[in-house]
Amino acid sequence: MIQKKILITGGAGNIGSALVKKLITGKNNFVVVVDDLSTGSLEKLPLKEFDNWRFIKADCNDFSQLSPIMYANSFDYVFHLAAIVGVLRTQAHPILVLNDIDGIKNVLSLSKSCGVKKVFYSSSSEVYGEPVEIPQNEYKTPLNSRVPYAVVKNVGESFFRSYWQEFHLPYTIFRFFNTYGPNQSTDFVIPRFLASALRHKPITIYGDGNQTRTFTFVDDTIDAILEVFDNNLLTNDVINIGSDKLITILELAQTIIAITKSKSEIHFLPPLKEGDMTRRQPDNSKMKEILNRELIPLEEGILRLMNDKLFLQLIAIN
Repeated sequence: MIQKKILITGGAGNIGSALVKKLITGKNNFVVVVDDLSTGSLEKLPLKEFDNWRFIKADCNDFSQLSPIMYANSFDYVFHLAAIVGVLRTQAHPILVLNDIDGIKNVLSLSKSCGVKKVFYSSSSEVYGEPVEIPQNEYKTPLNSRVPYAVVKNVGESFFRSYWQEFHLPYTIFRFFNTYGPNQSTDFVIPRFLASALRHKPITIYGDGNQTRTFTFVDDTIDAILEVFDNNLLTNDVINIGSDKLITILELAQTIIAITKSKSEIHFLPPLKEGDMTRRQPDNSKMKEILNRELIPLEEGILRLMNDKLFLQLIAIN
């Protein structure tokens, strides 16, 4: 069987590492993970019992580091997931966020030169900004990007479309809505709340907690990605990847306290100056059609985290 050679940038992160683990179960897949480990971790990657993958520490924003990897491997497919993530981190380091544009350009330029068959881009719900309508639809909802992270993701989408228009490099754009899972760090809300609850420590919320979000367990996210990948769906198109079940941040904290039977109290902090949108909910009809099943309920996802050894190890470290 002909082997597929796949590059995953940011493959030591939350979604990336879960994608690696799924892809290498296919014996005809060979996966190369590129990550600078600025936010990712080797602990999230598979054991060496699999021999159809390898890890290379490199910064894809640096052309001199990425180019020899791509020229040496002749990849068939590229998943560009590498990015500076996390609201507090992206607010504190806006220049690092803007530097991610270089990584987008590097990946696309090298993919074109190296004969890559298709590229996949990790965009974000942040491109919608403060939404003008709910739910947010891939085609009808205007993009209202303001903060650097959202602007970079929007610019990235434009680069992918432009490389198709000018060079006929096929792409698919995934707009991720709050994917959580055992490989996610406590920089993000569900692992942070859960880590505090399991220790019976205060759970802190920015603002009044009435911000609404939807949360998607990583298995649903990966299954949707693989359906698109395996069946060559949504070429030169975009898809929202996320649950459509709304919950406020305050309700999320209360739910986690109830599930864990925690003694944690909820403490309120001043609201963030920017980047904490009041509402976010995808129109996920395309995702549901692709999966052809219901998504994992939030309560079940939280229970899965509580019983996951890797997650418990990660929060013990943090």
